[in-house]
Amino acid sequence: MRHLRTVLAVAALALVTAGCGSGKDQTATVASPSPGDTWQLLVSGSAVPRPTPSPFGTRPGMSDATLSASPDPSCSKLFTQSEAVLIPIEVTPISGGFKVEWPRQYDSNYRVTAVPQKLVSGPQPEPPWKDVPAGTGCTVSTTITGLTAGAAYIVWLDAPNTGYDLDGTRHLYSGRSGVVYPK
Repeated sequence: MRHLRTVLAVAALALVTAGCGSGKDQTATVASPSPGDTWQLLVSGSAVPRPTPSPFGTRPGMSDATLSASPDPSCSKLFTQSEAVLIPIEVTPISGGFKVEWPRQYDSNYRVTAVPQKLVSGPQPEPPWKDVPAGTGCTVSTTITGLTAGAAYIVWLDAPNTGYDLDGTRHLYSGRSGVVYPK
C-alpha cells in the first residue's frame, strides 16, 4: 500500500512539472492569426439556398370553399369546408341542443359531442359522446339535447372507421364546429 502511494505521488509530480516547460519549446502568441495547418478556409456563399420550383407544379391551398366533401360524387348537398383536414359539419341550434349534419364518410360509424366552453378549474369533465350509425344517404344527421340554453359549446365529430386512400393516407376522420349556442 505504501509503495502504491509513492508511485501515485511520483506520477502526479511528473504530470505537474511537465506542464511547466523550461521555456525553450514555447510558441509566441500572435495578435492576428493567419491560416495554417490547423485553420480552415471557408468560401462565402448563400446562407439559405434559394427554393427551386417543383417540377410537378404548385399545389393549391385550401380556402373557405363550398364543396360536397362527400366521397360520393352524386351527392348534391354542399357544405362549407374551412379546413382541409376536418369533415365539415353544419350545426343548427334547437331548444336545449343542436341538430348536427355532415357528409357521410365512406361506411364509418360516428360519434358526436357538444363540449361546454365554460372554464372549469382542475380536471375537465369527460363530455358524453353520442354514437351514430353510418347511414346510407349522402349526409348523416343527429340531434344533441340536454344542453344549457345560451351557453357556449363546440360540437365535435369523430368518424373512426373512414379507412385509407391507396397511398396510405387516412380519410377525413374528425370534424368540429366553431362556438355555437343552443336556443
